[in-house]
Amino acid sequence: MMTLGLIRHGTTEWNLAGRMQGQMDTDLAAVGIRQAELLAERLKDEIWDGIMSSDLIRARQTAQTIASITGTPMWGVDVRLRERHFGQLEGTTLEDRVARWGESWRELDLGMENDEALMARWFSFLTEHEPKLNGKRVLLVSHGGYIAPVLEHLMGKPVDSHLSNTSLTVMTRDLSAWTCQLLNCTAHLAGI
Repeated sequence: MMTLGLIRHGTTEWNLAGRMQGQMDTDLAAVGIRQAELLAERLKDEIWDGIMSSDLIRARQTAQTIASITGTPMWGVDVRLRERHFGQLEGTTLEDRVARWGESWRELDLGMENDEALMARWFSFLTEHEPKLNGKRVLLVSHGGYIAPVLEHLMGKPVDSHLSNTSLTVMTRDLSAWTCQLLNCTAHLAGI
């Protein structure tokens, strides 16, 4: 059996401003650091064998905060856990997008990474690390635009809700079937 705890990074200043980050490297905002601390406090009483993270700083900061508070070993970063590349949309707000490309901007080819390329990154990551992950409970800190399509594949259906910052989703694989134990949970953020 394999258990993966999929975590979306904490809130950044760009999240607060409604700016599309994609693969641009942005730090956590103060609230994002607090969210990561609260998630770590929640995870402190659970047993996790390791943490792996996207190489982007907002995910690394979230993962390192969790590792330092819980004592869970940091197993490293992997570029394949990065957010989806959003092409020309990166760095823009909704207002910017409408001003540049009009109300139908979502229908244009603006260089966004497609689902096939994103899933190829996921399968490459999983195939390479599967021997290390089998029989383990591992936290993966990544990004909403990456985690959602991965979950859709693993669960065989779309994720109905937007993945919240520092949300925890727990997936287990027994033989070849994946089961969702917890989806987009933010119970740890109730106090903020």
